[in-house]
Amino acid sequence: MTDWPRSSDDVVELRVHGVSGAGAEQILDRPHSHQVAGDGSGGFYRPRPGYPDTRGPAGVTLEAYRWSDLPSGTLVRTLSLMFLLPFMLCNVAIWMRPAHRGTSGAGLKAVCRLLALTLTMLYVLGAVGMSVDLLAWRCLPNPYCLQDRPWLSWLGGRPTGVTLAVFGLIPAAALGLVWRLAARPGRNFDAFQTPTTASGPHHLSAVGQWDSAPTVGRLRSLHVAAGFGTLALSVLVARIDSGASAVVVALAVVTGVVLVGCVVLLCAHPLIDAPVADRRVDRLTGGLRTVACALTPLVLVTVALDPAPWQTRTGLPGYASMVGVLILSQAALLFVLGTVSLALRRRVRGAVPTSDDLDDGETGDGLDGDEIRRGPGRDGLGAGPLQGLGAPVIAAAATGLAVAITADLVYRIADLLNRRAAADNERAIGPPLGYKWAIFVFLVAAATVLVGAVVITLISRLARRRTARATVARDYPDAPPAAGYRLRQVERTIARARFTERLEILAVVYACVVGAGMPTSLLGMLDLAPGTVVQRLTGIPAAATEFGIQVGSFLIAAVVLALLVGGIFAYRTAGFRRYVGVLWDLGTFWPRAAHPFAPPCYAERAVPELSRRITYLTEQGHGVLLAGHSHGAVLLAATILQLPPQVCGRLALLTYGSPLRRLYARLFPAYVDEDVLCEVGRRVNWRWANLWRDTDPIGGWVFSPHRPDRRPTVPGPAGDVDRRLRDPVDVVPPPGDSVPPPIVGHWPGESDPRFSAAVAELAARLRARARHAATAATAPEKPAGRRPVDGAG
Repeated sequence: MTDWPRSSDDVVELRVHGVSGAGAEQILDRPHSHQVAGDGSGGFYRPRPGYPDTRGPAGVTLEAYRWSDLPSGTLVRTLSLMFLLPFMLCNVAIWMRPAHRGTSGAGLKAVCRLLALTLTMLYVLGAVGMSVDLLAWRCLPNPYCLQDRPWLSWLGGRPTGVTLAVFGLIPAAALGLVWRLAARPGRNFDAFQTPTTASGPHHLSAVGQWDSAPTVGRLRSLHVAAGFGTLALSVLVARIDSGASAVVVALAVVTGVVLVGCVVLLCAHPLIDAPVADRRVDRLTGGLRTVACALTPLVLVTVALDPAPWQTRTGLPGYASMVGVLILSQAALLFVLGTVSLALRRRVRGAVPTSDDLDDGETGDGLDGDEIRRGPGRDGLGAGPLQGLGAPVIAAAATGLAVAITADLVYRIADLLNRRAAADNERAIGPPLGYKWAIFVFLVAAATVLVGAVVITLISRLARRRTARATVARDYPDAPPAAGYRLRQVERTIARARFTERLEILAVVYACVVGAGMPTSLLGMLDLAPGTVVQRLTGIPAAATEFGIQVGSFLIAAVVLALLVGGIFAYRTAGFRRYVGVLWDLGTFWPRAAHPFAPPCYAERAVPELSRRITYLTEQGHGVLLAGHSHGAVLLAATILQLPPQVCGRLALLTYGSPLRRLYARLFPAYVDEDVLCEVGRRVNWRWANLWRDTDPIGGWVFSPHRPDRRPTVPGPAGDVDRRLRDPVDVVPPPGDSVPPPIVGHWPGESDPRFSAAVAELAARLRARARHAATAATAPEKPAGRRPVDGAG
């Protein structure tokens, strides 16, 4: 391998698709293709030789990287990932810390990891509630509950300790299932792990290397230990309530030590985040996991063989208190997380341009008046309600969703067991009141968000329509009256695309309602039902509140069903994937730094694979034009930040529909900021063009939202990066056609002549650089001076 690639004017256009999950033929815009590298999950394709038109614009060699199966894979794995959505959201929250230089975010990281641990414990407690509390403790002693249920009645009449131990295996199996799901996918990427290199000063430059560190394994060991410890403690607390032996007390003490050890180690992030294998830390985390795994069967056997009698109570002793304390702990952690994030956000100060920095009439070119008045924020990046507060908002969404799903599952099981209670005059089998409060809070949050969405839509509609109308008027000044209907269609599309920024407000509203409502679990611990409290405070009948809880339960069930449908169709239907996949691909892009049971990070394969392929092509003497659509632009930016200078010197970058600024800079300000974007431009010597449209609800401009006939809003080469495309091309049918050109929006546009022109321009710049390098390499070396002859003084 040479230190510098051979010079050549041959350019390879390497296309990387976005969330659309398109096939190789669609990415290449050619009917026939064949694979030249990679495998079925992620591979590189070229047009099949022997067919006409195998070259791209300006004679470039076409190549496509297809990675759409990396975040999904098989149908079973896709479904499993969809049900891990709360874990994924919690894991994303740790990457959304405010952009404050001079702090490592250690406190925020510790809080996020503790919150992730509580989600695992809640998952186990939910399984305990369904199996140990409802089935073993409440249903089995009740003959009416066992009637016509042969799958359950065969355990009736057996000692309470035995039934608790048997049904305690169900939560253990549930924990083992997510353990297996979290550990198995990582093996698919083992061959692509690369050693951590000092590729750049920016956090984004290390993407694809984080997940190869032992951090995930250590976190997984601690979560497994805490999960089994939670199961053991729930059974031991019930046994202690009815009289405890010395063995039971000793087991409870050991279980408490394991749980405390998990919490302490999670807060010691320098140990957990050690980039290399540390035998001492690995032995400690693995030892806690081994102790917890051995402790759980020992506890179940001890409880099953304990001859002491059990006291009769309405529910499993101590279970409702454990649920209430856990939810209260989550509320406290969310409060701390919000306080820390808000304090860090207030410290951020930067130059904030105003509308005076933009030309007159510029408000329709990617920025509305409100956004211009807010200013770009730190480093010139667009500010918003969620910027800097993403961690607490997304963490609250993850926690609220996890609590709601857990509560509804327990509630549904109780409702199933209660179907004969009214007819047989038997005591109803109900879930803990803390779960009822959780469902009630979810209902209130959903209703608040729905009302907020209506209000925000109505309030912002006039401004969005005004901006869209001004944009359309400038783009189509000579449109005939017959095109009025098409013009209104374009206006509506632009106005809808501009609603993306308003979604941040709804996320903040939902997080605030959930965070404020979670402490109501304390009322459940005090045996106060939602209907009773609401009737006392507002006068609304308790029956109406109970009906609302039923509605909330069915609403949560609908959310679970939507996740199921999303898991089936998101990676099998391109149109459906465009709406669901953007959230999923954004979440699984980030490594598992908070929750080890979250879906695996596909960037740990995609980025190293792209790096190796690009390096190989440049070593063969090719210039490489990287073309990334949508999320593909993010993958390419992370890849460029990893490549050495001698490779970057032969690269050019074309992004279109890019969410780098519009989404990533807002949601992940500590990892994607102005410095990162400028570093990407400098590495490719500013051979970068970004195509964007006003009709795109996801992608947008990177540096400057100026129109083609206006000066850029930023100085230097960064101002020449963004190229605004009028969409649609025209509002009247072209000659020989009966319908006007389509509105492209976020769809890729490789067949657009303007895309081809950008490719041709960047390819010409690469070829000019290659010819200049070849000329410099073959030019005779000028003498540095007159050499003295032999023997001269």
